[in-house]
Amino acid sequence: MRVTTGVLGQLARPVLRAMPWRALGAGAAAGLLLAALPRLTSADFDPRSALILLRGAVLSFALGLTFLLDDPARQVTVAVPTRRMLRAALRTALVAPLAALWWTAAVLLIPAQARPPVGDITLEAAAAALVALAASAAAIRLTDEAEPGQRLAIALLATSMAAALLFPESWGLFAMPKDKWWTTGHQHWAFVLAGAALVWASCGPEPVRRRRLRLTPS
Repeated sequence: MRVTTGVLGQLARPVLRAMPWRALGAGAAAGLLLAALPRLTSADFDPRSALILLRGAVLSFALGLTFLLDDPARQVTVAVPTRRMLRAALRTALVAPLAALWWTAAVLLIPAQARPPVGDITLEAAAAALVALAASAAAIRLTDEAEPGQRLAIALLATSMAAALLFPESWGLFAMPKDKWWTTGHQHWAFVLAGAALVWASCGPEPVRRRRLRLTPS
């Protein structure tokens, strides 16, 4: 099917209606609440505490993103002529400006004196978001589940907690500003970002052939 501006315009409205806005909104709201804690409590937060809150906000938003490709009508829409990759890309494109606005608000909610380096923490946020999107795309491609978001959110939360506890300190993924591993850690976040982007892109197209269990008479 040839993709034109008219086709995208016709797709935009039904895609907007089908978006899991409740899950996305809940993740975004919880994240902003975490980022706003220093201002809401009027407490003096040091940069380490502020960074932990901002990382918690990123994780909360990423958990909401795992629901992005949920489609209760998946068994019906699988037969439409528009390719799944286009529908998924359109969903991502529609939520991207909102995600950018959310991230700007989350960063500005952190007091300037306690705010971590914006470029570095933005790299972490982008990597976390792409990991969530890649997990969602992989679940849709590899399974017939229509709404894997809840299961993926639980898995992402558990994986994040395990990573924070088990990853070697030398990797620096969860280092603090001025720690000796801070720069190295953000090089590793760049690798996470690139790997997640590759998974997301490779899981976008429809599989040429689904594997099925065939029983043959003996």
